[in-house]
Amino acid sequence: MVLGRFFSLSQSSNRLYSTVARSYSAASGNVKNPSIPGVRDIIAVASGKGGVGKSTTAVNLAVALANVWKLNVGLLDADIYGPSIPTMMNLHQKPDVSEDMKMIPVENYGLKCMSIGFLVEKDAPIVWRGPMVMSALEKLTRGVSWGNLDVLVVDMPPGTGDTQLSVSQRLKLSGAVIVSTPQDIALIDARRGASMFRKVEVPILGLVENMSCFKCPNCGEKSHIFGEGGARRTANDLDLKFLGEVPLELDVRSSSDEGKPIVLSSPQSISAKAYVDIAEKIVNRLKELEEERKMGPEILL
Repeated sequence: MVLGRFFSLSQSSNRLYSTVARSYSAASGNVKNPSIPGVRDIIAVASGKGGVGKSTTAVNLAVALANVWKLNVGLLDADIYGPSIPTMMNLHQKPDVSEDMKMIPVENYGLKCMSIGFLVEKDAPIVWRGPMVMSALEKLTRGVSWGNLDVLVVDMPPGTGDTQLSVSQRLKLSGAVIVSTPQDIALIDARRGASMFRKVEVPILGLVENMSCFKCPNCGEKSHIFGEGGARRTANDLDLKFLGEVPLELDVRSSSDEGKPIVLSSPQSISAKAYVDIAEKIVNRLKELEEERKMGPEILL
């Protein structure tokens, strides 16, 4: 599919995107002892609770990283009990198997995707206990022929339980993005998510405020349905980077249901531009973290 169909970018914008991608690649180099061979960075998109738009955020960030910032990107649906990537990415076929008995990711919109949703019937309930869930996640990560990726985006299951803890530790995450609405009840769980990542020493790339406000498509008036500025204040309280705000738009919902991420289907929309901006901040933060790791600790005598 021709990207020009989706993006009307100026030459200066194209140069900017290419520069960011080259800068990130040059800074990152090869990762020592990657948890998944060939994958440079693994980032988790997480939330303390469900219903805050975590999967929508994961999909659009991955699409922005691949199509705007020109990186090789994979998307892993680790939400075993509620896989939504097949619908949001308009993918419904089963993955093929390579000669070395690894699953080959299903591709669309420039992303390599894997989800338990590709392997079970659409309406089949997944009533598995913990050990079965972890076995499935092992097959969806190391049992997949991902090839060479700059970034693997992991759509984490909501919450801070055993599954989230195990994924964080086993995959050697480069960082985590926490998604929340501005609502106090959601931010309480976002704080719990941040605490979990800090306990397992996973760098937190920042906090995204989803559904920051609703802009009436008729009159243009903004309504802060879930409160105003809550995620930004929480980021300040926790000494985290605030990555940006994504408004509540009708097109975000409709494009997700149709399997056409808004970053591609409506690139000039406020939400699409917000996702692209957040993706750039993530790339820059990953580069900063890599440079910090290369420098090592400063020893003063």
